[in-house]
Amino acid sequence: METQITDLFGLQIYTEKGMFIGEVEDVLIDVDQKKIDSIIVGKCNDQLFELKNYKGLKIPYRIISAIDDIVLIRHLPGAFAGGSTVEEE
Repeated sequence: METQITDLFGLQIYTEKGMFIGEVEDVLIDVDQKKIDSIIVGKCNDQLFELKNYKGLKIPYRIISAIDDIVLIRHLPGAFAGGSTVEEE
């Protein structure tokens, strides 16, 4: 199934365990490899992140499990308490 990149903007992002992460604000594309590199998260869940003056979070595309009405990402224990899987932009 094909999805337009513009359809991703504004979708809510959840982990497989139902934890709300935020909304898709932008998409980074690797033009050389012709694929999505990562998604940028805006409107982040304040309870998960203690970021000040952030521009967003970058979630690698490889941890996305599914995209439909929402974006579903793998739940990685400890990743959203300042871990290394979610990167500051």
